[in-house]
Amino acid sequence: MAQYSHIEWTEATWNPVTGCSKVSAGCKFCYAERLAHRLQAMGNRRYRKGFQVTLHEDVLDLPKRWREPRPIFVNSMSDLFHERVPFDFIWKVFATMQDCPQHTFQILIKRS
Repeated sequence: MAQYSHIEWTEATWNPVTGCSKVSAGCKFCYAERLAHRLQAMGNRRYRKGFQVTLHEDVLDLPKRWREPRPIFVNSMSDLFHERVPFDFIWKVFATMQDCPQHTFQILIKRS
């Protein structure tokens, strides 16, 4: 998880889920998949499974530790609403966002 981001329109990323599935031709050049494979090759434990959908329970509360308000890109490395992400896990992600009104959370939804 990146406390600071190089993405120009956000200041941090928070990835309680990583990985995704290709659902359209637009997924052919997915930046997240390329980065996930690079991180896997570097031995990053969050990407042991490459780009398979993986839940990271241990970072669910991460935004609560960031006191300074910031825009946060939620799940820059996956689709939070992927069919393999259980509803109760999505609920926990939203509960954390609700508990952190100091931040602005940004979620991009992947469409097939």
